[in-house]
Amino acid sequence: MAGFYKYGTSTHTIDDLLQLVSTRLEMTFAKRESDYRGTYHLARDHGIQVEIQPNGIPGDDEEEFYDSAHPEFRVLVLTTTPVPDPTLSARLDSIEGLVHLSRESG
Repeated sequence: MAGFYKYGTSTHTIDDLLQLVSTRLEMTFAKRESDYRGTYHLARDHGIQVEIQPNGIPGDDEEEFYDSAHPEFRVLVLTTTPVPDPTLSARLDSIEGLVHLSRESG
């Protein structure tokens, strides 16, 4: 059963969060471009996928959010794991200013 976790921050920039998350998780992120999501960063390791992205969706004049339930968070961290991973969660929870927003299993 896969685990999907979402975190957000309004205190860290994407660059700050990249450094913090890559150090805590010992993962290397690659910069990606998307017409829908804008610039985001992706890391994959042993079935674990971690994405760091802005919450604001680029484009139209009207501001839209990737996570419209939490517009106050400028940057999101999205994780997907093959099974729920308490170690990954604990490492992300230890980052000051990073708030756990949701957890889903699928």
